[in-house]
Amino acid sequence: MYNQRMRTKPLIPVAFVTALLLVAGAYALGALRARADLLEQGRRQLELMAPDLRSAMDKYETLPFVLGFQPDLADAIARPADAAAIARLNRTLQTIQRQSQVGAIYLMDRAGLTLGSSNWDLPTSFVGKNFSYRPYFREAQQGRPGLFYGIGTATAEAGYFIAQPVYRDSTDGGPVAGVVAVKISLAEFEQTWRSSEHTIALADRHGVIFLSNQPDWRYRSLGPLAPGAQQELAQTQQYSGRRIVPLARPLPEFAVRPVGKLGWQLMLFPSQVRVQRAALLSAAGMALLLACGGALWWALHQRRRRLEEQRESRAALRQAAHELEQRIAERTAQLQATNSDLENKYVTLQQTEHMLRTTQNELVQAGKLAMLGQMAAGITHELNQPLAAIRAFADNARTFLERGRPEQAEANLGHISDASARMGAIIGQLKGFARKDQAITQVNLARSVQASALLVQNDFQRHGVLLDTGDIGGHAITVAGDAVRIEQVLINLLRNALDAVAGMDAPHPRAVTVTLARLESWAEVRISDTGPGIPEQVAAHLFEPFYTTKPSGQGLGLGLAISSSIAQAMNGQLAAHNLPQGGAQFILRLPLQANQP
Repeated sequence: MYNQRMRTKPLIPVAFVTALLLVAGAYALGALRARADLLEQGRRQLELMAPDLRSAMDKYETLPFVLGFQPDLADAIARPADAAAIARLNRTLQTIQRQSQVGAIYLMDRAGLTLGSSNWDLPTSFVGKNFSYRPYFREAQQGRPGLFYGIGTATAEAGYFIAQPVYRDSTDGGPVAGVVAVKISLAEFEQTWRSSEHTIALADRHGVIFLSNQPDWRYRSLGPLAPGAQQELAQTQQYSGRRIVPLARPLPEFAVRPVGKLGWQLMLFPSQVRVQRAALLSAAGMALLLACGGALWWALHQRRRRLEEQRESRAALRQAAHELEQRIAERTAQLQATNSDLENKYVTLQQTEHMLRTTQNELVQAGKLAMLGQMAAGITHELNQPLAAIRAFADNARTFLERGRPEQAEANLGHISDASARMGAIIGQLKGFARKDQAITQVNLARSVQASALLVQNDFQRHGVLLDTGDIGGHAITVAGDAVRIEQVLINLLRNALDAVAGMDAPHPRAVTVTLARLESWAEVRISDTGPGIPEQVAAHLFEPFYTTKPSGQGLGLGLAISSSIAQAMNGQLAAHNLPQGGAQFILRLPLQANQP
């Protein structure tokens, strides 16, 4: 054992140095891969950001051209000394600026003197300022659109300038009489970029950064500026006389994409923190791998010693096993007692669940009977009409028989048969609705909607409310559920919609629309009304029992709660929301019958 330790000692420094080299190599490789991945992600991100920036600039590009046709601009250019004309111009530009939400709009004469501006009433007004030194003015004066980005000399605020020439006669052109310019702020992009952990910058064609989520990068250049570029910036006062100095070198590798018509470059510098984090993770992984290898070697080295320790511990293990058996026996007795207690609680839970289901079914049946009472007047009216028709047709048939006219009598008997069939359909729907069954079967959802609409149609007619079921009869959608309970839910929703619409005064539309739709594995019945909608304070309690907004004595607040419970019992859902155009919409969603095409 002693000789083995002596042979192992010289290898320890070599292994340590080798491990350090491997960890350093893993760090460098991890940093390289992370930088490449972040650059590729940055290029994809710039592919998404560049169109937004270009769209913001292009959106207002035609605004100065259109403004050139405004009569107030032509009057101001033709009569610059007319105070009334200048006042109208200022008000017009201010109104257009507020509606278009641009930074500023102003009109200059041929010499670059500002005649009118949207900010005429502010301390930073452009009126009276001369901007002939700006490139956008010179471009527009020559009959071309002028584009420029810079810091305003009057407001000290940066912006994107778009200028167009204004002709004295807008119908046939002629010489340029003035220039109209629009200033747009791009500051919102900086606000958006600040949520990114990467450095994002926008530089002009000289390499001067003028937008960035790093404030200390703004108005810094990517490299030393050429003398010609410095002279141009001084002449145009693009950055209001600020001293442009290069960023510290060396710059990290970055992704870049050209933007706009002025040679701008949108750049993304990957976060060095993420690169370092990825490199550290690679190094940590290598260190962990080496540690595992060292631990394995150490485990093999210690195996012999552990074999000796195992022999010494066997006696202790036998004693511990004996104590463990005693504890297991005690714990088993405790578990048996706990199991018996759980069985008793389970029986109690089953009894409670049975009582809950019984109570729920009774509430559902009570809700149905309550609706039957509400529909009684309408059903009576529906039956009285065919009864009166039957009586009239019977009297006519007897008269025709007495006069020897059997053909007319036979026709009246046919009318009697049709009226009886209609009464039978109404009574059949009423009997089916009152039936107390709970079988889950295949249900033709369109037929259930039509049956429910038939039972409440008279109430809708009596209140003068349109019930529109469209072409529901043409649908063939089968769901798994109970037809009677589905109709109970639909009738309750239709009556609620009627209550919401019936109180609306003319000329507000009074209508309830029912539509049927098939989704992937669901069928939906949407009931929409033109009522006042669901108040915000009611929406949170809409399906709670005994919560109602109706006057006292006109409802218990159980209708929607029972309807929601019925939908859930059939593995469905009941939801509600307000419509953007006004009114509310209730959606009953039920699962489609299996194997339905």
